Amino acid sequence: MVALDVHEDMQRLADSGVVAVMRGADADTIIDVADALHEGGVTAYEITADNPDAMDLIREVSASFSDNEAIVGAGTVLDAPTANAAIQAGAEFVVGPNFDEGVVETCNRYGTLVAPGIMTPTEATDAYSAGADLVKVFPASSLGPGHLKSMKGPLPQIPMMPTGGVGLDNAADYIEAGAVVVGAGGALMDDEAIENGDFEAITETAREFSTVIDDARDD
Repeated sequence: MVALDVHEDMQRLADSGVVAVMRGADADTIIDVADALHEGGVTAYEITADNPDAMDLIREVSASFSDNEAIVGAGTVLDAPTANAAIQAGAEFVVGPNFDEGVVETCNRYGTLVAPGIMTPTEATDAYSAGADLVKVFPASSLGPGHLKSMKGPLPQIPMMPTGGVGLDNAADYIEAGAVVVGAGGALMDDEAIENGDFEAITETAREFSTVIDDARDD
């Protein structure tokens, strides 16, 4: 495992516009889902560590793309041992729902992009001071885009990624509020479409997300 430059990985996340939160991903369909997302312009994939097969899935999805064609990471990382396992499996970024200093330290040690979860300005500054590369504003739906905008006012130096309740109807609002990228799960990957093998529907939704975010960035 060779870490890329963290700044390069941050740019790759930003270029995707959306981080696809692949919670409960199934080994039989995850490559098809990732390919469908990629076709629609979403090139960042977060495989959550609460999946018992997470580390194998990270390896499989990473191996399915050429270098720099996509960026694959781990989500729901709660502690340093899980962060280490994810990095060794090939995770290029690590995301948590909370701020754990051990997770940040482990990612910094290996040169891996890390985004701990926060909700308040104090948590954001604590995480950033500890070495976070960006912070995951979670759950974003609790307080909405206005909350992120209010935090960005005094904290413009901290890159923020709202996740939780982000959909086509509000993704632009989060970008306009100052988000560098958004995280989306169910709104991006419909369970019924996956179950029915309708991967074209996932591609179309990914394309719609990409268009909404690109338009918001152009405003």
